[in-house]
Amino acid sequence: MSKNASTPGKRFMKLASMTASIATKTVSSSIRNFNADEEQKNLARSKLFQDIGIQIADTLGEMKGAVMKVGQIASQYKDIFPPEVAKAISKLQRHAPAMPFVEIKQQVEKELGKPLDQAFKHFDEHPFAAASIGQVHKAILPNGSEVVVKVQYPGIDEACESDLKQVRLALRLMGMLKVDKKLQDRLFREIQDSLHEELNYEIEAQNLQVFRTFHEKLDSKIIIPRVFPAHSTRRILTLSLEKGETIETASNWDLDTRNEIGRRLIHALGQQIFFLRRFHCDPHPGNFAFREDGSVIIYDFGGVKTLSNDIITHFKALVRAARRRDIPALETHLIGLNALSESGKFPEDLYHAWLEVLLRPLLTHYDFTENSAHQDSVKLVRQSLKYWDVFKPSPDTLMVNRTISGQYWNLIHLKVHDQLNDLFEELIPSTE
Repeated sequence: MSKNASTPGKRFMKLASMTASIATKTVSSSIRNFNADEEQKNLARSKLFQDIGIQIADTLGEMKGAVMKVGQIASQYKDIFPPEVAKAISKLQRHAPAMPFVEIKQQVEKELGKPLDQAFKHFDEHPFAAASIGQVHKAILPNGSEVVVKVQYPGIDEACESDLKQVRLALRLMGMLKVDKKLQDRLFREIQDSLHEELNYEIEAQNLQVFRTFHEKLDSKIIIPRVFPAHSTRRILTLSLEKGETIETASNWDLDTRNEIGRRLIHALGQQIFFLRRFHCDPHPGNFAFREDGSVIIYDFGGVKTLSNDIITHFKALVRAARRRDIPALETHLIGLNALSESGKFPEDLYHAWLEVLLRPLLTHYDFTENSAHQDSVKLVRQSLKYWDVFKPSPDTLMVNRTISGQYWNLIHLKVHDQLNDLFEELIPSTE
């Protein structure tokens, strides 16, 4: 077990201590505000949740390893937490301290069944990326191919399941999950499945090969690393080194190049969702690199979401209803996606206001630097808050919404200024 993962007993005690501390804060706050009026209780509750969110993020961030990965995955599902807690856990660090090279060397040799100097002509001792479940080293194969090698920390897979149970227990004891028990079970099962897939590099290798085959037939400028199976296992993944620039560098290129890259990001995501029906669901800017010819390199296929035909049908119908401003049809498909309660009502004028804001980046010549849709949505949130319980965090829509939102912010970083309606129409024609 690496120093990043710690021992099961120590991890358990640290999480148990966090849970006990938060439970004490919750009880103390309830006692202190027993006779307070409704407004004072709401303020106290918000302050309590802010404190709790910071404590959860700090504890999970300190522990690194499995618990940190659980926290990062939970942050992708942050609709199930109070906003104060969601804000804190969404800031969990994405990088952990590097593991000593001697442990990495042992892990690689154990997995590949041969000495490191036989498996590789050269292997950089210093990683160029270290994350919660593993780290990445540059290397050269005996045939001269430049590669990157993802190495999973020893023992991390055994730790993750118990860590997830502890985090869920802590949240449940605090009464902080905003959804009913049945939906909780489904959401955490999905988180568990996501964690299981991320820990199995053989699944990521399959994903890479599927997406690479899919995209190379459609667009040669979507670049996905090639897997080297002879140097890959469940815990080691060796990929071709695909060089590109960061989003910060690309944001300074000329507007035509930035627009081309932005269109390529949206087009690739739409093709994945509506045609491949599986999509890369971690739109963090660090998972993409760019070239001045407009090429987009996509890394890290540990997080892939598969969508059923039924969900895709509902999504397409939902988008068509939104474009027609057909509110009854919109509600029908939101209910079909388990995203809207059948009881309760959202005002029609607010539906129309939200549709104008949400569709603006796709239907107009939109300046992502100005970001007017986001500015206006902040104002709309205030008007909509009292109706918010009408909407439900749905496992069917959470990751799609998160990924689309993430790519929207990538286009803001790239300072795209373009008309994207033709892409929208190509991916989801107005008529079936």
